[in-house]
Amino acid sequence: MSARDAVLGRIRRSLHVDGGDPGRRAIVIARLDGAPRSVIPARGQLPRDERIALFARMAEKVSATVGHVAEPDDLPMAIAQFLRDHNLPATIRMGDDRRIAGLPWERTQVEIRRGPSDGSDPVGLSHAAAGVAETGTLVLLSGGDNPTTLNFLPETHIVVVRGDDIAGDLESVWDTIREDYGKGRMPRTVNLVTGPSRSADIEQKLLLGAHGPRRLHIFIVG
Repeated sequence: MSARDAVLGRIRRSLHVDGGDPGRRAIVIARLDGAPRSVIPARGQLPRDERIALFARMAEKVSATVGHVAEPDDLPMAIAQFLRDHNLPATIRMGDDRRIAGLPWERTQVEIRRGPSDGSDPVGLSHAAAGVAETGTLVLLSGGDNPTTLNFLPETHIVVVRGDDIAGDLESVWDTIREDYGKGRMPRTVNLVTGPSRSADIEQKLLLGAHGPRRLHIFIVG
């Protein structure tokens, strides 16, 4: 018997249930298939433009900064300007996401590096699958398009999100991910990022960059 089986066996005995109980199995299967929604706060249930504005306010409230561009092709110049304004090197690390990899970077002097970060990259660039207006949270899916290491290793993380992908609540984002990927084909990791990394463990003093990027800048497209 494995350690896992031993632990689960003790839990079942304490609950006086049998792991093979068909009734309990049916309840679990129905819950997984149905994906019931939790109580949805009213705060994010807004028209599109108001929802985007709420997302930006909430992100800034947790120390992220937010910029807006009208079209995807405007991103390279906007990112290059952001790097200059913050005295950052004109080099960024990104994955293979076509929504950013295929942009006209040749219009800038920014050097593009591809693939996961090994911790030596000062700036990472990702494309978020979605945003959550009620909390200012970014939803980032793992994979070659947007390696998870970019979320945690560079000191500055730039994230692009489409205005149309900003939902009012997290439950709506999960609905979209399930619809896009389907059962059994979900991303290995879904990272929810709300502001730059922070900790107040030491003397209750807030420290940015404790467990990841100390700077998070979000570009909303459209």
